[in-house]
Amino acid sequence: MQKCYLALGCFWKPEESFRHSKGVVETEVGYAGGNSQKTTYEEVCEGNTGHAETVKITYDEKIISYEKILEVFFQIHDPTQKDMQYPDVGTQYRSEIFYDNENQKKIAIEKKEFFSKKLDGKIETNISEIKNYCKAEDYHQKYIMKKRR
Repeated sequence: MQKCYLALGCFWKPEESFRHSKGVVETEVGYAGGNSQKTTYEEVCEGNTGHAETVKITYDEKIISYEKILEVFFQIHDPTQKDMQYPDVGTQYRSEIFYDNENQKKIAIEKKEFFSKKLDGKIETNISEIKNYCKAEDYHQKYIMKKRR
């Protein structure tokens, strides 16, 4: 199994989208890219921790590739918005691909360049090494699925 970490605005809907992707084994929401190893939703919302709301995806690369996951990433949010997604504003809602190895970094750069050409170079997505990921509170996990019950 492989893992990847993607920030694309509020994590609830993206988690649900990836959870339904064939080959995705598990999704989890959390916070990544900030200046501490532990944080809370309230601290992230204050905008001082540097964390982004992030979806951690565990996937079977025999069924779905990292490239395909990044294609979904670019299609289910607006990567042209800086530090926001629709009504949600703040650095915690930024578009960011967090990589944990050089191969993921290379593929992320290639996919960003590909989509940048399609969108006239207006991509605001950051590409960074994963750091300080921490799992979000339980009430955020599978939030949309819980609301449907």
